[in-house]
Amino acid sequence: MIMSGVLMSVLVACGSDAETNETEDDGSTEVTATEDQELVVYSSRNEKFVQNLLDKFESDTGIEVLVSHLDENAVNLLKEEANNTQADIFISNDIGGLEHLRAEGLLQGYTPEGIETIDENYRADDNSWIGLSARTRVLMYNKDLVSEDEVPTSIEELADPQYEGEFAITRGGNGGFISHVSALRNEWGDDKTLEWLSSVKDNAGIIAQGNGDIRRSVGAGEIAFGLVNNYYYHQQLEEPMDNNVGVVYPDQGEDQMGAVINAAGVGFINDAPNEESAQVFLDWILEPENQKVFSFDSMEVPINTDIEAYEHAAPLDSYKVQDMPLSQLGEVWEDTRQLIEESGLDLEIGS
Repeated sequence: MIMSGVLMSVLVACGSDAETNETEDDGSTEVTATEDQELVVYSSRNEKFVQNLLDKFESDTGIEVLVSHLDENAVNLLKEEANNTQADIFISNDIGGLEHLRAEGLLQGYTPEGIETIDENYRADDNSWIGLSARTRVLMYNKDLVSEDEVPTSIEELADPQYEGEFAITRGGNGGFISHVSALRNEWGDDKTLEWLSSVKDNAGIIAQGNGDIRRSVGAGEIAFGLVNNYYYHQQLEEPMDNNVGVVYPDQGEDQMGAVINAAGVGFINDAPNEESAQVFLDWILEPENQKVFSFDSMEVPINTDIEAYEHAAPLDSYKVQDMPLSQLGEVWEDTRQLIEESGLDLEIGS
């Protein structure tokens, strides 16, 4: 049974091995758990994006999954538990957080079967974290309020006074926003990025808790456009109402930096209580059908280019992307949070 909520008690590894059966005709490996084997997962993704995946893992392997559905604070919780590790696997919305944990010595390396399906740019050098689905920072707009020509074509333009009150951003502590600002620091330097943050904070008509709030506000016509991850645009298109929305992939000009991308993926926790179960999970998640579930349930784009993208999603090779390696996001994670605070943009709503 999948269990929700923060796991307060210490979960003891059972120490039993998983039995690996013969390779199936489709190339996957059937794994059967021995009695009482379990896997402890911390996830900072929306529960609806991971529940189906974890249910499938439990059904496929017989390994019981204990999951805590958390938020961006999951990274801090894992750091707090470093001397009393509770989790085996961390499912994250953000490569920056995963790389930060690796740099802190809180992830361990492993080379699962199928790792070659993920480009080296989207995984740690030691494969302690693996990106599985990509998302791009885009400007989603309400077609009833503005035309595509009226939407900025560059992220830098959000600081222009002509857009005051016209757009929405998330709070500064949102993981996607932190990673985006990290990429801007890489492109512009800290002084220009700080100036941009201060202007955007003042220009924004809505500062929302998360991207989901922005996509609903744009869809409902409460604001003209918003800075979101592209899969929120895909989600809004699926709504029965308020779905007359469009999207602009910014900074596509010859001399522009390209759209900023990030990825969601999984990390292997150091000193995992159920290490063997975690290794089974990592082998399992890289099977193509499971990579597809991981990306399609959130309407993101599979990093494995052999897996067809969700129908509304532009393939990664169809537009220009900013060239900051995702592995660098973790190196500047805390510095970026501090720069956002310095700009006056609150990390949390109401703080």
